[in-house]
Amino acid sequence: MSHDSGHPINIAIDGPAGAGKSTVARLVASALRYVYVDTGAMYRAVTAIALERGIPVLDEISIGRLAEELDIRLQPDEDGQRVWTDGRDVTSMLRTHEVNRNVSQVSSYEAVRLRMAELQRRMAKEKGVVMDGRDIGTHVLPDAELKIFLTATPRERALRRFRELGDDADITLEQLEHDIAERDRMDRERAIAPLLQAPDAKLVDSTGLAIERIVDDIARWARAASRTISAGEK
Repeated sequence: MSHDSGHPINIAIDGPAGAGKSTVARLVASALRYVYVDTGAMYRAVTAIALERGIPVLDEISIGRLAEELDIRLQPDEDGQRVWTDGRDVTSMLRTHEVNRNVSQVSSYEAVRLRMAELQRRMAKEKGVVMDGRDIGTHVLPDAELKIFLTATPRERALRRFRELGDDADITLEQLEHDIAERDRMDRERAIAPLLQAPDAKLVDSTGLAIERIVDDIARWARAASRTISAGEK
């Protein structure tokens, strides 16, 4: 893996649902020639396999056991990332309405979060990783050399989702905005690894900002942090 000049670092990008974290993280990783780790896809994989096996989403013990047994691997791909569980490509199963509806519940279970955090830390050991989620800077990679908290107003995030859905939207903009605000509340109030801005994270409000500008800023901060570490080691 070739990196930009300087010492490869780990970058944590946290923030609420619909803030554009995965798009930004993917583009930052590409700009720096780092590895992008889509943590949300890992929780979606557990949810998808639980649904496929008929495990009730409210059965915390069985879902925790499933998460502990599953071997989840991420593979870089032109379209971002392919997700494998126990040697099987499950990428196409991850974005269904059923998974969307249930992933928040599955993500709230302690055993699931502990197992995913363990896998994510393993992926970040080699450095040169960009990871996005809700609790990366606070919980999964508290030692990440660059932490970003990416947010936008609930209205802006709802608008983005609405545009993504396009003609398939079977939901109003108002309902989407309500759902996003509710998801924020659940994420902030959950007992295990809630959505929080790490004290040393840079706050980036993406409302009204072009995505290229955000990516350029984060890549610039990463290169500066990388050079600082390299200079300190000499």
